[in-house]
Amino acid sequence: MRYVAAYLLAVLGGNESPTSKDLKKILDSVGIETDDERMGKVVISELNGKNIEDVIAQGKYSLLS
Repeated sequence: MRYVAAYLLAVLGGNESPTSKDLKKILDSVGIETDDERMGKVVISELNGKNIEDVIAQGKYSLLS
């Protein structure tokens, strides 16, 4: 969840396509250690190039179904 939260923070900050390095910088700033392999596989590969508002809307719809 920490990686998704960092990804969302980066997008809200104006970075439309955050990299693992961007997420690591955010998480390091608050003292959270990162697993680069997991972060790349789970978050970056799944969200890269997607519109975050659409992803959130799809997730919200899935929760309500």
